[in-house]
Amino acid sequence: MIYCVEDERNIRELIIYTLESSGYEAKGFRSGQEFYEALNKEKPDLILLDIMLPGEDGVEILKQLKSSDSTKNIPVMMVTAKGAEYDKILGLDSGADDYMTKPFGMMEFLARVRAILRRQGRNVNVMDDVLEKGNLKVYIKQHQVIADGKNVELTLKEFELLKVLLENKGIVMTRDKLLTNIWGYDFDGETRTVDVHIRTLRQKLGGCGELIETVRGVGYKM
Repeated sequence: MIYCVEDERNIRELIIYTLESSGYEAKGFRSGQEFYEALNKEKPDLILLDIMLPGEDGVEILKQLKSSDSTKNIPVMMVTAKGAEYDKILGLDSGADDYMTKPFGMMEFLARVRAILRRQGRNVNVMDDVLEKGNLKVYIKQHQVIADGKNVELTLKEFELLKVLLENKGIVMTRDKLLTNIWGYDFDGETRTVDVHIRTLRQKLGGCGELIETVRGVGYKM
């Protein structure tokens, strides 16, 4: 989970969108107060912190984080329009792990996020480990599925079917292609097998089952 504390809505939403599109979980906050409330409930893996904030500014928030035993080890990247050398030194001397000055390119931003997480020994290849859509999350290595916050038990074939659909979000997967990918070329069943598994998969996923769309006469897509 990555927290972004940024009072400018457009910038905050762009950062959150970029992170989520790259497979990260992210939440945005417009003030220190909102951020502290979330921090009491869940500790993030990384904090992106603007300097110019309403009320308590980013440097003061950073000092608070680094003075607390419960948050001092959470990496922090300062993301701000203040580009003066003094501001950078102040942020870094106060415990920031990195510093980016707006405006900045999203590719460089993501590279720095990955670098910080790598230095912290945290998982960087998020896209390889977690697949998600809406309230549906699939943890590949753990073979775990979470739908609407609840753990869902799937058979091996159901899990593989869901994984393929999530890996190809927005792409229509034909029944024949799903049979080939999941059951193999030598499977002597018929495409009805796919329909049966899709039906049970939807039932087990509850409300998230609606994410699997039927494309009449062709197949299915996420």
